Amino acid sequence: MTCPICGRPAEARYRPFCSRRCADVDLGHWLKGNYRIPALGDEEETPDDRRPDDPEAPRH
Repeated sequence: MTCPICGRPAEARYRPFCSRRCADVDLGHWLKGNYRIPALGDEEETPDDRRPDDPEAPRH
């Protein structure tokens, strides 16, 4: 397995990265929003998006 940041062989301690530096670089990418999961389908409101005081909200 190679490091997804620099391509060097991965180290077991930092797997899948080769070093703490590459792990931190990857974390920085996540925190900056460089990695995204595309949304599929409509942008409709889902039941979980409703306000808790909504009378149509599901009761748990």
